[in-house]
This record gives sequence, C-alpha cells and structure tokens, in this order.
Amino acid sequence: MKPRSIIAAIALCLITAAASAGNVTLGPLEITHPWTRATSKGASVGDGYVTVRNTGTAPDRLVGGTLAGAGPVEIHEMSTEGGVMKMREIKGGLEIKPSETVSLQPGSLHLMLMGLTSPLEKGKP
Repeated sequence: MKPRSIIAAIALCLITAAASAGNVTLGPLEITHPWTRATSKGASVGDGYVTVRNTGTAPDRLVGGTLAGAGPVEIHEMSTEGGVMKMREIKGGLEIKPSETVSLQPGSLHLMLMGLTSPLEKGKP
C-alpha cells in the first residue's frame, strides 16, 4: 500500500474543532484532539494541532494540503538551537509508521496555515 496524504481529514477536523470534539477515523487512521490558536485580525498565518494514530499495517505520510480560508498548509517543526527558536518546513512530509501515534503540538511539530483570509478562532475539543 502506498503512503497517502491525510491532510484533508485533518483540515476537516480543524474546521469542526470549535463546534464539536472533531475526532475522525479515516481507514486505519484515528485523528483526534484537533485545535487551532486564535489569530488576530489581519494575521496571514496560523497554526493547527492534532494527534494522529496509525492503527494499520502500512506507513502513512502527512505532506500538506488545503484548508478553506487559507492558502497552503505545511507541516512544520519548531526547535531551539543555541538559545534561538527556529521553525522549518518538513520537506517530504511526516511519516506515521504502523502502530505509531504522532502529536502535533505547540513548540514542536505543527500545521502551518498560511495565507489566512480571516482570523482563526481558538478551537479546542
């Protein structure tokens, strides 16, 4: 089985996070605890967080995607080097191995929502 992009389901989770728990099962993937931080009026970028568990026997790959009201959605990693916080896109996406759970959370892996056309409201189940 070829790895596939799971961003569409994650984007759906982020959209519905404020209204409900937003948990989704997509084949062998369990996508839970989606949320976004609120952004200020005029902000063009935001961040999103989610937990993904691969219950299947094949790896999957989170590679990016789209979200209504935003431009590209990229997978980013935040780290601190020499006391300086750095953020970078994970080129080629983030592999989620069979039986692995990956949490995208503040200060670490996250979804970078770019080109926002309106502010995000905080959405946390």
